[in-house]
Amino acid sequence: MKYCSLFGTFFKVGATTIGGGFAMIPALKYELVHNHGWITEEEFTNYMVVAQSMPGIFIANMATAVGYKLKGTRGAIVALLGCAAAPIIFILLIAAVAHQLNHIAIVEHIFMGLRPVVVALIVVPVFTLARSAHLTWCNCWIPLATLLLIVLCHISPVWIVVAAIAGGFLWGAQRNKRELP
Repeated sequence: MKYCSLFGTFFKVGATTIGGGFAMIPALKYELVHNHGWITEEEFTNYMVVAQSMPGIFIANMATAVGYKLKGTRGAIVALLGCAAAPIIFILLIAAVAHQLNHIAIVEHIFMGLRPVVVALIVVPVFTLARSAHLTWCNCWIPLATLLLIVLCHISPVWIVVAAIAGGFLWGAQRNKRELP
């Protein structure tokens, strides 16, 4: 695999995905898992969880992790530059003409039409992630409880992640105790 391919793949995802973040997941998965076969579906899910948990931009975290896995530090830098190049170019172009497009009705209608598409691009990965995380009727209470704690109780997702890490550690330790003779 060449650095050009790594750069081009992340550039393409950055250039063709509207909505950022979770809206990029289907395109990223297609490119990394199915099109190039650089990582497995399980690795993709693991990278996605880590990238979302880390501070910073989701796509930048994914690009850095995958680039590093494939080509080390140089690969991480190339992939990161690839995912950042297209948005930077687009932002510069939009900034140059935004004041002229601000009041054009067709531009407003285009963005109104894009909103539901972005919502769909975010919802699809949620179901895909639920399947790959082996979410069942027995454990579906966990994401539902998390949602309720965030929305109704206004608990910061940071505290929920910390509690999940602690709970997973304790559960794993308890499970290992039972398996030891």
